Amino acid sequence: MELTLWTYEGPPHVGAMRVATSMEDVHLVLHAPQGDTYADLLFTMIERRASRPNVSYTTFQARDLGGDTAGLTKTAVREACERFRPQVLLVGESCTAELIQDQPGALAQGMDLPVPVVPLELPAYSKKENWGASETFYRLVRALLAPLAPPPGQERPEPVESRRPRANLLGPSALGFRCRDDVEEVRRLLDSVGIDVGVVAPEGASPEDLLRIPEADFNVCLYPEVARTACSWLARTFGMPTVEACPIGVGATRDFLREVGRCAGVDVDAALAPERSRLPWYSRSVDSTYLTGKRVFIFGDGTHALAASRVAREELGFTVVGLGTYSRERAREVRAEAEACGVEALITDDYLDVEARIAELRPELVLGTQMERHVAKRLGIPCAVISAPVHVQDFPARYSPQMGFEGANVLFDTWIHPLMMGLEEHLLGMFREDFEFHDGAAPSHLGGDAPGAPEQDGGEQDRAVAWDPEASAELRKVPFFVRGKARRNTEQFAQAQGLGTITVETLYDAKAHFGR
Repeated sequence: MELTLWTYEGPPHVGAMRVATSMEDVHLVLHAPQGDTYADLLFTMIERRASRPNVSYTTFQARDLGGDTAGLTKTAVREACERFRPQVLLVGESCTAELIQDQPGALAQGMDLPVPVVPLELPAYSKKENWGASETFYRLVRALLAPLAPPPGQERPEPVESRRPRANLLGPSALGFRCRDDVEEVRRLLDSVGIDVGVVAPEGASPEDLLRIPEADFNVCLYPEVARTACSWLARTFGMPTVEACPIGVGATRDFLREVGRCAGVDVDAALAPERSRLPWYSRSVDSTYLTGKRVFIFGDGTHALAASRVAREELGFTVVGLGTYSRERAREVRAEAEACGVEALITDDYLDVEARIAELRPELVLGTQMERHVAKRLGIPCAVISAPVHVQDFPARYSPQMGFEGANVLFDTWIHPLMMGLEEHLLGMFREDFEFHDGAAPSHLGGDAPGAPEQDGGEQDRAVAWDPEASAELRKVPFFVRGKARRNTEQFAQAQGLGTITVETLYDAKAHFGR
């Protein structure tokens, strides 16, 4: 653990709070000091939930450390049971409370409470938020379903022929990226091939719902960061197959339907028609030729980064120049995808490393988290958010899925509009004397390269060759949507010629050289 201004993931107890807040009739008691009681801020302010999170705290203070903090834990647990009357009680500790070693889960188990207690071990100094969410969901599923497990070696009963095949959707949770709309879109996909949805969990589920998980024919691991561990246990214990294809993008959605068809034994060919999404036609249209080869940098959680890379290179014709994730559990998969793209994977949870890579690569589009949005804005690069962590604006009131055929339409709109609006900005500027052609005009709303704005590529001091003022002024006359390429070509030309400073003559010599 290290101090930082921004972080992609919180400590594991934040993941536990996400699972508890997602569910009904489940309550989490967190052994935590006064400063760690921020669940209300996370869920009611950022996600705009209408109800308070299902979390209580011991809220010990400095003066309590010389006394009986274990007694505070027992009091908080007992009061939570009496006040909220949950069907299941989760008990864990925050990163600060872990140092006290009160073992609140064990304390609660010894209190003879009228509800099941699931103790959580959340090692804050070696694990992170997504691991905490995954572990909490797994522990909860296992605690409820282990008594119902069939004897080892017993065959799973055949599905009842009088009903349609049934699937569980596992993984959507509070603070997840577009989970609400993804679930709705996947429901529609499954219904289109004659498959019902049994349980959606943890989002919106109760302990009684979790008890119905084995009644389904298979599980869909919708978000592996949260559900993969639970799905693996269900496969081993109940023999439930798992669909792991992530339906983000047209190609991945068709792969998802094929895998669902194999699990359920149904014919899905009629649902595979590519015209169910507008993205393939848009990508082939004449307007999209402007987008071919656009250089894109991708960073996010493993699920969304991998999906975005496939969509970018296979469905939109972009060139992936950078790919990375903060999800170390998915590092091997991201490295394999990066190798397929011909780039080096960036596996880090330090946003400064990501910012440095973006400045070095100078992409024309960034797809990332809210951190990359801030970085891209500072560097004057278009950006679309594709992954948590996100801020309030990425929990839209409108229907805006990422998954399924409609999700592919949303991806096209979200990723393409920043680039197309850049082209429109230039055309409007030709008639308005904007800053691209007239330094005294008002700055563009796009920000980058405006008077006083930071350089798009991170600053002159980072380059091997310098630009004299006249050459810089001349470069500003180049339309901004090709200015980055003009800058790179000129610097490459100057370095090849052994020049230390780029003049106006160098700029035009480079133009002539690359224009041959």
